[in-house]
Amino acid sequence: MSAAVTDGSGTAPAQATAPPAATPEINWTFLLLGFAGMVIGQFMAILDIQIVAASLPQIQAGIGASADEISWIQTAYLIPEVVMIPLSGYLSRLWGTQKVFLASCAGFLLMSVATGLSNSIDMMIFFRALQGFVGGAMIPTVFAVAFTAFPPDKRVTASVVMGLIVTLAPTVGPTLGGHLTEWLSWRWLFFINVVPGMLVLFLVGRYADFDKGDRSLAKGFDWFGLGLMAVFLMSMQFVLEEGSKNDWFADTAILGLAVVAAITGPAFIWRSLTYYNPIVELRAFANRNFTVGVIMTFIVGAALFGGTFLLPLFLARVLDYSPSEVGTTMVVSGLAMFATAPFAGRLVRKLDLRILMFFGFILCAWGMWDARIVTEEWGFWQFAGIQAMRGAGVMLAMIAAQQVTMSTLPPHMVKNASGLVNLSRNVGGAFGLAFLNTSLITNTAVHMGELTDRIDQSNLQMQGMLAGMSERFSGSIDPDGAALKAVWGMLQRQATTLAFGDAFAMLAIACAVAAVVTLFARPVKTTPGAPPLEAH
Repeated sequence: MSAAVTDGSGTAPAQATAPPAATPEINWTFLLLGFAGMVIGQFMAILDIQIVAASLPQIQAGIGASADEISWIQTAYLIPEVVMIPLSGYLSRLWGTQKVFLASCAGFLLMSVATGLSNSIDMMIFFRALQGFVGGAMIPTVFAVAFTAFPPDKRVTASVVMGLIVTLAPTVGPTLGGHLTEWLSWRWLFFINVVPGMLVLFLVGRYADFDKGDRSLAKGFDWFGLGLMAVFLMSMQFVLEEGSKNDWFADTAILGLAVVAAITGPAFIWRSLTYYNPIVELRAFANRNFTVGVIMTFIVGAALFGGTFLLPLFLARVLDYSPSEVGTTMVVSGLAMFATAPFAGRLVRKLDLRILMFFGFILCAWGMWDARIVTEEWGFWQFAGIQAMRGAGVMLAMIAAQQVTMSTLPPHMVKNASGLVNLSRNVGGAFGLAFLNTSLITNTAVHMGELTDRIDQSNLQMQGMLAGMSERFSGSIDPDGAALKAVWGMLQRQATTLAFGDAFAMLAIACAVAAVVTLFARPVKTTPGAPPLEAH
């Protein structure tokens, strides 16, 4: 520590006369190019969650996997990813954001190529799991940079860009994946990452030196806390991903892992709150806006991934749309998000963020509620309006929620908090998909029972339908049996349609509840022209 400077009388000058500290000048070229590289990497990592969704049958045929095994192509990516997302905050503080991002991107590219070259389901699951783990760090680090490297008056713009990435990537994933599989082969779902990944490595390596790490954090690294976090999050993610497929707690593995998650979850929270150098800093939840924002982000995740899951499934299962037809119908949601983003950025600067979140969730709820009356006759134009409202609502709510969540946190909490926010969105999506899957299975069975109960084969109308069907199948070995099977298929399709309507209604209710929760946030005030937060 240097000695104090004194004047001629031997006394130190008054603090008030000291010149103010100069605000560090921002090199906008480096900032924008480095951030652009990170954004592209974030898009790749999120895109790869859903890019295989429309191409699973082709992948199954290509590597000779069973129907039960092929679902692990998605699950294997998601389970380890949820561990890296919160861990990345600690690693960024330890090594610096640039080094963590470069290591994550390089590992992601190598695992992408290895996954694309896989010739067996076991090999693909292994490399896919590593791809999800190493690539997970590219998601929250971008979030942290937006709120540390940019001055407050530019953070809204950065937040809009991130909102576009987070919402568009899972929306266009199945569309892009379906077209790539049709044009080239399913292996290009993974090879496509190579060229943009090389660009990311160059931009981030050259321009994204935003902060420095603190190697002293390595002392006392909480291996026990890391173990608890990994076991808790991976167990929970497995239960959510596989539960609906295996009748939940009727399955021994699901029940066992649910118990493990129930034990390790509280233990991890206790460890994080009591250890002097925790892997994840949970004290950010003492900030009311952060807590409200995390809840909002959780529900946004459910609405985003839930809507992206339900509609393609309905189009394929009920309307028999091809992957390209599904993609054409789904593009409306992405276009609505893209068109809404610049307006959302302006509104964030002018309106109370609570009003914007409330309106966004209400718009999303309105769209989902209209979809509850879906029928087998619906097509592109019936879904277009619904998708537009959902897309615009999700974009408004997400951008406003990002500002509410992060703007009132002290600088030293931003990196850890960004991991928690992104984790809440992913877990919200997992909860939403698990709930919707279970709802579809249960409600389809309920509606099927109701429809069959109403049908009496002695009914004259029913007899006429069966007679007409039997005549149509007169050339078959068993015309009457074929007629009954055809009628059963019609009833099954109708029951499935009604179940999808119920699922859309549930999403609408969840969004309406989220709109009410927004009212508990405190107003957020920004100081235009203030310097960026210290990134270390």
